Parts: sequence; C-alpha cells; structure tokens
Amino acid sequence: MTITQAVPPGALTRLGRRFTLSAQTLDSPVTPNPVFREWFAEQRRTNRYEVRRIPFRDLVGWRFADSTGNLVHDSGRFFSVEGLQVRAEWEGHAASWSQPIINQPEIGILGIVVKEFDGVLHCLMQAKMEPGNLETVQLSPTVQATRSNYTGVHKGARVNYIEYFAPPRTASRVLFDSLQSEQGSWFLRKRNRNMVVEALGPVPAHEDFVWLTLGQIHQLLRESNVVNMDARTVLSLIPSYADEGPPLHSMEHLLNRLTEIKAHRELVQTSMPLAAVQNWRRTEDAIAHDSGHHFTVIAASVAAANREVTRWTQPLLAPAEQGLSAFLVRRIGGVPHLLAHARSEAGVLDVAELGPTVQCQPGRALTLPPTRRPRYLDLVLRAAPGTLLYDTVQSEEGGRFHHAGNRYVLMEVGGEFPVDVPGDFLWVTVGQLSALLRHSNYLNIEARTLLSGLRAAWARGGAYAR
Repeated sequence: MTITQAVPPGALTRLGRRFTLSAQTLDSPVTPNPVFREWFAEQRRTNRYEVRRIPFRDLVGWRFADSTGNLVHDSGRFFSVEGLQVRAEWEGHAASWSQPIINQPEIGILGIVVKEFDGVLHCLMQAKMEPGNLETVQLSPTVQATRSNYTGVHKGARVNYIEYFAPPRTASRVLFDSLQSEQGSWFLRKRNRNMVVEALGPVPAHEDFVWLTLGQIHQLLRESNVVNMDARTVLSLIPSYADEGPPLHSMEHLLNRLTEIKAHRELVQTSMPLAAVQNWRRTEDAIAHDSGHHFTVIAASVAAANREVTRWTQPLLAPAEQGLSAFLVRRIGGVPHLLAHARSEAGVLDVAELGPTVQCQPGRALTLPPTRRPRYLDLVLRAAPGTLLYDTVQSEEGGRFHHAGNRYVLMEVGGEFPVDVPGDFLWVTVGQLSALLRHSNYLNIEARTLLSGLRAAWARGGAYAR
C-alpha cells in the first residue's frame, strides 16, 4: 500500500498551499540537487573534526561534585549528569529503579528560516558537526542553540541567524512555535523551543548554509544520517495540509484518553546524587550499568573547524545498542491511522507522551520474558520488506549522545490487524498528530521523527503531486 493524501484545492489555507507547493518541488534552481550533493560532500570532506574518548580526569571545565558525585560544569550552566530515582505503576505493573540522567533545564532554540524564491518556499539548512553524530556532519536547522550558546556563556562566536528567532524579530514573522520534549529516557524534563519563521527581506548568505525546498528535504529524509534530529523535530511542526477523511476517534476522545492515562498512572521522579545510583559503576573513563545494557556516560575531547567554539571537552551519553522506533499503519475506513503508544519514560515532564507503537533497544528487550517485552515488537522484527513504508537509521542528538542511532520504521498492517487495541494504545491520524504539535508535551521526539519520515514516504509515493 502506498499512503497518499489527496489535497483538494479548496481545503488549503494560503500558508498550506505555500508549504504544499514547496513539498511538491523535488528540485530547485536555487540549489539544484547535484549542486547540493557536491556542497554537502565537500562539507563532510573539508570540515575537519576530531572526536576522541578521554578519561574523566582530562575533562576541562567539568568535575564530579564532592557532595553528590554529579558531573557538572564549572559555570553552573550547559548541563549536568545527575542521579534519578524513578517509581512507576500502572495497570497492575510496578517498577522502581535509579539511573544517571542529563539535566539541562534551560530551553534552547531549534529554528528554521523559510523564504520564497520564485514563488516557492525554501528552508535555510545548515551543515553542522556534532561530536556524537553518526557521519558527524549532518543537515541541521538554521539555528540549533542552547540558551547558554546564544547568550554567549561559551564565549564563542555569535550564533548565525539568531536574530530571526530571538526578540525583537524585526526581520521575520513566526509561522510555527511550540515547546517540544526530547528523549525522556535520557533527559530530565528537557524541552526546546521549536520554531519556523519566514524572513521578511534579504537573508545574508553563509558558506555553511543552503536553501532547500521541503520536497528536497523529504527526499533526504529517506536516507540514513543526513538530516539531524533537531531538523526533524522542527520539520514535524509543518502540517501536511490534507483532507484525510474522518478519523476513528475524535480529538476530544484522544485528549480524554491521554488525560485518563496520565491521571491513573503513577510516575514519581526523585533527584538523587549520581554517586548513589544503584547497579551503576564509575571507572576512570565510564559510568556503566552492571548488565552492560542501557547506556554508558563517557568523556570526549572535540575539535571542530566550523563551530562557535572550535575545541572543547564534554561528557556524552553512549547507548549500548541501536534502538528501534516503529509505527504500525493501518487504513480504517479508508483513512491511514498510526497506532500510538502512551509512553511513560524516566525523565518525561507530564507522566506520559504519545510515542511510536514500538520504541525500545531490541537486544535488551529480547532478553526479557515474553510477557514483559514491548507489545508488537515481534511483529515489527518479522516485517516483510513489502510492508515497510519507511525504514532508515537516523542519529539522535549528537551534542549530548555518542553514536546514538535509531532504526525508524513505518510498517503497514492490513485489515486483519484488529482495530480494538489495549488501553494505552490509540489509533490517530496524521492530521490529529499535527494538531497536537501546536501544543507541548503530547508527542515524543521519536514520534515526531516518524511523522517527518511519513511525509518523506508520501513524497516517494507522489502524494504531494496530487
């Protein structure tokens, strides 16, 4: 099945028509595809970088606090690695554990500048090196900056194009703007401001930035490790502007179900000293779980030619294995629906968010008894190639995680798959997910990546040409 979305001319707002046209435009005279490929290959070839693992004692500006063992920066800014005690209970299941977690309370900006060229909206994308990226240099948003970065705490160069996002914004107007979460298993209540703004006048050129249409970016999203996590989450804010037909459940029903889940679940998060977390051991160069699963905290020395600061050291979180995030997709009444799972993760801000049908580290999950494995995991792992609408490996946040890759999958299931599902799963349409993204803390970062991936699948199926 190829998922397509009919776009009736009368159904679109003017903004919708503009973004749909950009999604339909698969090449552009502003940056022709061959020119982009040459530019991007040159960025990866010439932007020199070095990422080297080091012992904790060689970190500069970082230390383990005497009283807690927390790994902190001397400035008191950026982020810290702390301990977290978690107690969770729902539907008769109870769990309690402690773990290291990244605490980065400040809200950064992830933003894309768009501008019309010859009547077609283009996105200003940056070739950005992140120390933990797979392939290191990836396409990022126009601005990808923590508050410490763009306010100058790092004492580095000014963040390019920040004036389009920070007040007073005299050169741009805001099109989309919301606070969105990041990895709940690794971050404590972390959120960033996701923005799309339109430039109101000429935009100065920069050799590390390039203009691409949505259609060009959608094609790149079908490739592994080209478009970074921060770009994917911002792109997910741009709706698909389609008349998709009646959903199985109303938005009121979905919001009620999610509220009910949050009210009935117990998720208690208690900060604790990093030195006191159980079943984790610290050596001279790692903090790791006794089982070898989950993740490891390491230290790295980084040198990069095209960053605001060109040389630094920092901690990174390194997952034990490649993750898996997958949405099951089924037509219900002729309308494509995705099976979302209300997930509670260690550091989530508001008890639960809607995530993919399956989200786990599959190697570890397969060591669990069958009754404790993620539901539908075996179905996804056994998927026939013809059922996969989207299947790529994408890097997660390269500024905090080292070689954190997830396999992202959209898997078609047929009419034999039941519409009735367990209570913490919900059938939702793409339009409903897009509507939820106007607000905070409804969709997790993995679901947002898959939403961007679904639009890439539509581009491949010709949906935007309709």
